[in-house]
Amino acid sequence: MIEWYKKVVFENYANFNGRARRSEYWYFILGNVILAIAAMVLDNVLGLAIAPLPYGYIYLLFALATFLPGLAVAVRRLHDVGKSGWFYFIILIPLIGAIWLLVLFCTEGDHGENQYGPDPKRLNDPFPETI
Repeated sequence: MIEWYKKVVFENYANFNGRARRSEYWYFILGNVILAIAAMVLDNVLGLAIAPLPYGYIYLLFALATFLPGLAVAVRRLHDVGKSGWFYFIILIPLIGAIWLLVLFCTEGDHGENQYGPDPKRLNDPFPETI
């Protein structure tokens, strides 16, 4: 999991090109949830929490630092299912948009190359498909 998180956050910080596998996206989300909870706990332990909120300055700094990589991996995940990155704005439709986006993030990517690049599952495949 740490390798996936490092790949998304440090190597592809603002890379909106290409495709991201489901595992890359979901490992990034899992890492973010764990680190966000740790940041909230740290904020509360150190007394940095902002009064009515359960988080503070450490969490806010973490959220700002991971916003762009999170958006980039979401766009690359949409590319893997053959959708434009602009399709992310479907989330603005109340309830249905979020459900539809979740379904797309859970859907297996296009097999083979699509308009956004080669299949990330096949890049390291020792036995690529021959046509």
